[in-house]
Amino acid sequence: MEYLFSVVLAVHILAAVSVIGLVLVQHGKGADMGAAFGSGSSGSLFGATGSANFLSRATAVLATVFFVTSLSLAYLASSAPKTTGSVMEDAVRSAPVPAPPSGGVEQGKVPANPDSKAKDIPR
Repeated sequence: MEYLFSVVLAVHILAAVSVIGLVLVQHGKGADMGAAFGSGSSGSLFGATGSANFLSRATAVLATVFFVTSLSLAYLASSAPKTTGSVMEDAVRSAPVPAPPSGGVEQGKVPANPDSKAKDIPR
């Protein structure tokens, strides 16, 4: 199972980097519109851009691969057996907290430090 997770993670990272690269290589729709007002030829100003070229199709395929690997990684991570118990099991197994020693300051006693302001607190 660990091997499958590593392979899917590697494909996921490669797809992510490839999608980023392909998106950065493509030019936006605004580049064609600017060419229509100045020199140069553009297919249309605001109409359809025609059939999709290789870069846009490759981007769509890699985006699909990215989403599929994302879902696969989520499934593999959630179905993996847990190596530790739950939080409640750990709390039940933990040792009880020891009681404080009985030689502490009791409620009716004045603190040992004579400069303390604790004696001024109303009861």
